[in-house]
Amino acid sequence: MSALTIFSDTETSTPLWHSTQADEIAEQLNARGVRFERWEADRDLGRDPAPETVIGAYQHAIDKLVAEKGYQSWDVISLRADNLQKEALRAKFLNEHTHGEDEVRFFVEGAGLFCLHIEDQVYQVLCEKNDLISVPAGTPHWFDMGSEPNFTAIRIFDNPEGWVAQFTGSEIADGYPRLA
Repeated sequence: MSALTIFSDTETSTPLWHSTQADEIAEQLNARGVRFERWEADRDLGRDPAPETVIGAYQHAIDKLVAEKGYQSWDVISLRADNLQKEALRAKFLNEHTHGEDEVRFFVEGAGLFCLHIEDQVYQVLCEKNDLISVPAGTPHWFDMGSEPNFTAIRIFDNPEGWVAQFTGSEIADGYPRLA
């Protein structure tokens, strides 16, 4: 179940707010310039679908974003618990960073935890199947795929080079709950 938990950026043990209601999550995030939507596939994708199948099922929604925001490319990423590089990949994304472009992810299956450091708060967004999140360019954040990753997501870029991070050097991510 999708969830949003908001913390102070100085007090990590007690949440300020929590919800599992998609409309409440969207309202909170949209107020901070973060896009959060729920999408539905127009066909059954089956178990472990090929990237072309995933893109085909959501092409109508991708086309809408491309027309609205001018995104230039998209792909599909899948990561499973049996991936031999899962620990290194998890560690890479757990450090606070920013991007010169929006970070847009749509979860086709599985889950991941986006943590956004906005002003004096940390917004932990548990994204699951059918969740779209768009983290605005320049927003400090980190991502936790968990110790046993299991997700497929569509990544949408306005930079044809794909994922390019500028790490902040902050250790803030170390103080917050992680995805199990």
